[in-house]
Parts: sequence; C-alpha cells; structure tokens
Amino acid sequence: MCKLGSLWHTAAVLPPTPHNASLPMQEPLWQSTAQHRLLSHGSAAAPDWLLDEGSLTEYLLKKSGGDFRVERLRQTWRRPLLSESALLGLPPDQWALVREVALHCFGEPWVYARSVMPAAALSGKLRRLRRLQNQSLGALLFKQPKLVREAFEIALLPGANRYIHDAVRQSGDAWARRSCFRLLGKRLLVSEVFLERFQG
Repeated sequence: MCKLGSLWHTAAVLPPTPHNASLPMQEPLWQSTAQHRLLSHGSAAAPDWLLDEGSLTEYLLKKSGGDFRVERLRQTWRRPLLSESALLGLPPDQWALVREVALHCFGEPWVYARSVMPAAALSGKLRRLRRLQNQSLGALLFKQPKLVREAFEIALLPGANRYIHDAVRQSGDAWARRSCFRLLGKRLLVSEVFLERFQG
C-alpha cells in the first residue's frame, strides 16, 4: 500500500515482535521540504513546528516548565544507514558514533533522537561529544556561535517503524526530521522523531 505518493513506505513497517528482532533496520523515506509540498497536496502537510530551526532542547524546556531530561538509550560505533553516510559524505563502510536518546517531558518520552557523528567530527574541541552520557547534544551545539544548520529532510513514519528505538516505539504515526550541523569545519547528522505525547 502507498499513501500520499511516497510519504509512506510499507516495507519499513515491522512490528516489534521477537520473530523480526534480528532483521536490519529499514530507513524512512526522507524527503526535502519541497518534495513533501509537491506530494502531500495538503492532506498530510508537515506541521509548522516541524521546520522550526531553533534549539529543540530549549523548546522542550519551555513547554515543560523545566521538567525535562535526556535518557541515553544506546551509543555505539557502527556503520550509519546508507542515506546517513551519503549526507555526511562518508564511504558506505566507514563507521561513526551513533547515539540514540529519548527526550522526556513530565516524565514521558516526547522525542526520539538519533545522532550520527563521524570520527573526524569528534576531535579537538568537539571531542567531548563522545562523553555526553545523559546530557543534551542540542544544548551544547546551539551554544556555539558559528553553528550552521543545513536544510531539513522530513518523513512521516508508521509508529512501528524499526527506525524508532524499541523503548519508544508506538502504535500511531510520527513526524520526523533530520538535518546536518556544521561546526568548526566538521559535520554531524541529527534526526528527531516526534512521538505521540509531543505537544507542538
């Protein structure tokens, strides 16, 4: 089944059951904002907050009145997904540090975030990104005066998509976005999935 042109990709819908636990992750079908506008015809238009270029951490802190925390779900060196390597200009077999977190407000997960950080981006002043633990990556990045955020890509995900970490996977659909950040001549990729409890 295909809905709204290419907004949905049923091959990526894999319920979190034991029999498919070992299956590889399938990527969302990311689109530029221009592609999305052409294909959505207004029936599933991206909400305005999805394209906000400010700090998501600051947004969540304000929405929650400070009742906000970061939970690190997983952090490991691995090969990024193919489209992630392409966006970062990495060879397909090059590994990067992939960090997955849940951003909680009022004790509940509002956002799932996935960061891909090539080894070359984790040297010099940015070496501390290796040791963030439960700290916010966004809070650190947006304090940098020469930070550049590149154009967004967006996707509408079925909630059972295996791109979303098991700990925060859901039944309903979820809007997602990703963009590269450039800082001190280095690039890293941040993707964010807005979960059912998120208040835009």
